[in-house]
Amino acid sequence: MHEPEWSHLQTLLILARTQRLAAAGRRLHIDHSTVSRHIAALEAAFAVRLFDRREEGFFLTAEGERLFHSAEQMESLMMDVHSDIVGKDLQLTGTVRIGVPDGLGVGFLAPRLATFAASQPGLAIELVAISRIFNLTKREADIAITLTRPAKGRLVAHKLIDYKLQLYATKGYLKSHAPIHKTADLLEQNVVAFIEDLNPITQLNFLDEIHTAIQPCFTSSTIICQLEAILAGAGVGVLPRFMAVKYPQLTCVLPETVNIKRTFWLCMHADLQRLTRIRVIGDFINQQMRGAPALFG
Repeated sequence: MHEPEWSHLQTLLILARTQRLAAAGRRLHIDHSTVSRHIAALEAAFAVRLFDRREEGFFLTAEGERLFHSAEQMESLMMDVHSDIVGKDLQLTGTVRIGVPDGLGVGFLAPRLATFAASQPGLAIELVAISRIFNLTKREADIAITLTRPAKGRLVAHKLIDYKLQLYATKGYLKSHAPIHKTADLLEQNVVAFIEDLNPITQLNFLDEIHTAIQPCFTSSTIICQLEAILAGAGVGVLPRFMAVKYPQLTCVLPETVNIKRTFWLCMHADLQRLTRIRVIGDFINQQMRGAPALFG
């Protein structure tokens, strides 16, 4: 059996995480045919099939999973060695993928992270702003901002900030509909909300906390779509304060009654927390969010 090359093991790691030849090639800066050759060489070296090739992508076999975990340990060791040798004073380089809920990504982080990335020519930031749960163990992201503290896995997390969500509608909508004096009045209103069964983040389903009998007239899988619907005068809905305060045409509805609180957590894999680029970007996000308490509270 030929000794496997480290570059081939890196290819296995990236293909397992992206599940696509072309995507893995882009991450590794090689073409997809080279990705295929690396995997074929590994399979020949170990005399096992490492991936199931399906229409929807590449998925690790049981043997592939075992090799994946061993390769991850090697990757972590290489990261530690690189961090120790390179030191802390060199320019930031490399790629950092950050997974965040779409509202926070679009409504707050995107302009700030883009400006930060522009100041670091060797650094590439990938902001994945969608409402989903990121698997940090499989390195779907290097950093994730979540609404719950992870309970398992080799992950580290710390609290970023509490944030407030309230009901909002346009002034035009409120003028043309019956007054809203109590939560029961929402039963006669056009309500905008999440599609509950398509929302993997249960902490973003708010209606039962307001009134269990509310039946929304319009639902969406993203807070961005809900914001646009509310801005169009389609109804009243729950929005984070850091998004709503940007729009003077919005009015807070039942401000003394409906005050929903959630918490943002900054999470990363334990093996990545010592890397300079990960630590610096994590600190930057923490500084930016904690430095704007009026937006979140």
